[in-house]
Amino acid sequence: MYELAINLKPDEKTPLYEQIYEYIRSEIRDGHISSGEKLPSTRALSRCLDVSRSTVELAYEQLLSEGYIEAQPCRGYFAAQIDGLYQIQRQNRSTKKKDSKGEKKYTYDFTPNGVDLKSFPYNVWRKLSRECLMDDRAELFRLGSPKGEWGLRNAISSYLHQARGVNCTPEQIIVGAGNDYLMMLLCAIIGTRHRVALENPTYRQAYRLFSNLSCEVCTVDMDAKGMRVDRLETSGADIAFVMPSHQYPLGTVMPIKRRIELLGWADGGQDRYIIEDDYDSEFRYKGKPIPALQGYDGKGRVIYIGTFSKSIAPAIRMSYMVLPENLCRMYEERCGFISSTVSKVDQLILQRFIEEGYYERHLNKMRALYKNRHDTLLAALRDWDAGFTVSGENAGVHLLLHFHDGRSEEELIRLAAGKGVKVYGLSEYYVKGSKDRKEAVILLGYANMNEEKIKNAADLLKEAWKNK
Repeated sequence: MYELAINLKPDEKTPLYEQIYEYIRSEIRDGHISSGEKLPSTRALSRCLDVSRSTVELAYEQLLSEGYIEAQPCRGYFAAQIDGLYQIQRQNRSTKKKDSKGEKKYTYDFTPNGVDLKSFPYNVWRKLSRECLMDDRAELFRLGSPKGEWGLRNAISSYLHQARGVNCTPEQIIVGAGNDYLMMLLCAIIGTRHRVALENPTYRQAYRLFSNLSCEVCTVDMDAKGMRVDRLETSGADIAFVMPSHQYPLGTVMPIKRRIELLGWADGGQDRYIIEDDYDSEFRYKGKPIPALQGYDGKGRVIYIGTFSKSIAPAIRMSYMVLPENLCRMYEERCGFISSTVSKVDQLILQRFIEEGYYERHLNKMRALYKNRHDTLLAALRDWDAGFTVSGENAGVHLLLHFHDGRSEEELIRLAAGKGVKVYGLSEYYVKGSKDRKEAVILLGYANMNEEKIKNAADLLKEAWKNK
């Protein structure tokens, strides 16, 4: 340790040496200065704080006498080992504070945002990481292309064309650290003088993000086919944010007719765009994967956003955005100077992961894994004699239970919690202007639980929700 950021107050009645003493004592007590950590020398600290050396020596002598620091000949001063009373008291205080919040612990959690990290391809990722860093290539540690490295963008372009029917070149792709960053970048490209319409219910993070970026935001109710284009037309919006391949949270798949109507809306006004969020399109359990809306766009109206967070791991923090060609020119003019937010090393690893076929094999493995869990949960639900129906089960990693027996979401969530099972209500995904719903809807995600845990959790829910 070379210096301490002590805010000395010469005008106070407390002597300067005592202020130094109290600061260091407090830092050691709270664990910010760990035992055995070297403190600055008296000369260095006096120079840093612009006080006399004797002032610092007085503070150190007091700390020495009380046992907070130790002096070692020819080496300097070190924080002493005091992991007893003060650390215990500090831990007890934090425990009491946490307990006072009344946080509920759950045995099972049906989160709809789960990802099975136990199936992450650790060995392959480790191998590719080692190979990428094998050669001493200095260019790997220089700033790269603001859009992301061409090799990765080319690999993504090929994958999107083959797997999602997206028509694009590597030049249209921007790689960024997560969808949030890409949407912020998009607002910098097209400006914030837009009215953005989102589906209702919707992905709340996107709603909050556009609101915080000073965009005018509204919601448009859905029917069984997705966002209603007639209400979108009357909303005054010029940007529509949709998830046509698997709407979150309802799980709706937008049919081709509604997609064409949506593209017609975009083409019917100046500077209208559709943002297509294709966040988990890889996981579909009935029929073939639905091609992306962008593949039907011949007028440059669809902005396509995808991510590797759901298919590989959230911590990868790698997403991509496909811009229409006219917006590519605007990007170069307005944002071409912004550096890439993703490490070149990570980009190279992911590029090779895709190009060498590991990504396709990983997706096949995860599809089979999630399909088994999906089937296990549905089989457990079929055994119930309960007043609910199931929807949204054909894709993604969650499904919805619609209750028709008059019970509220709050009651169902509370009953489940009583059995140690956490479930989620659809109401939290609605924003202002939500329609009145007579039924309670519960979301059950199954990605982060194995088959045995799903069966056990389902049995507990059956017991909690049985009609008495």
